[in-house]
Amino acid sequence: MAFQTEFPFTLPKGFVDANGTLHREGVMRLATAKDEIAPLQDYRVQQNRAYLVIILLSRVIVKLGSLTSMNPSVIEGLFSSDLAYLQEFYRRINEEGSAKLKTTCPACGHKYELDLGVDLGES
Repeated sequence: MAFQTEFPFTLPKGFVDANGTLHREGVMRLATAKDEIAPLQDYRVQQNRAYLVIILLSRVIVKLGSLTSMNPSVIEGLFSSDLAYLQEFYRRINEEGSAKLKTTCPACGHKYELDLGVDLGES
């Protein structure tokens, strides 16, 4: 089995570009040490620590819909629910090595894995 470095995801709402095109499907790669260190030198992060996530996500998202070039402006344009989703997705793949969440059905008690990268049909 090959080591997985890129993980597909589907945003809950999606990014709407200047032309009105909705982008929901994307790919995030594992972060490198440089990805986590370099943003600390950015003046925007130095002035507002909360901006770190914007720079970091713009570095590790390799594709979003038909967009293949990520920059902080794209991440800034996300809905807050999508930003929260991507932060959790980043944490899962980089800290736990998987986009899967182990959970239990509250109704029947069945244990299963939920893949956060899969579109659950919510819009």
